[in-house]
Amino acid sequence: MSRAAVLALLVAAGCGPDSVFGPPTETECPPGGTSLTYTSFGKPFMESYCTRCHSSELVGSQRMGAPSFHDFDSLFGIKAVSMHIDETTGSGPAATNTGMPPDGAKPTKAEREMLSQWIACGMPQ
Repeated sequence: MSRAAVLALLVAAGCGPDSVFGPPTETECPPGGTSLTYTSFGKPFMESYCTRCHSSELVGSQRMGAPSFHDFDSLFGIKAVSMHIDETTGSGPAATNTGMPPDGAKPTKAEREMLSQWIACGMPQ
């Protein structure tokens, strides 16, 4: 079986590279903004659940399949792919996405909601 055929079967079975993505959570920033900041929420969240694979310091197999340039050890890296983060890890009125992290410690629904709110509010420093 060709490599393309195997990939097509995996995607059809829900095991392919796009299977971790859910719909946008459609979270909106509340009036008056959010008290969540990169320092108080974003950085600790990423360190707890994401940077074990999504770090600029990891290469090759150390990334455990995390795509290049999806690095969450800086605010710049998070902002670059914030929609991907919402669609894999966030929670809001339209969806609760649990595609990430695939293993290890996982955020609670409340933490996923805070993540989506922080993203919707522009990821304040």
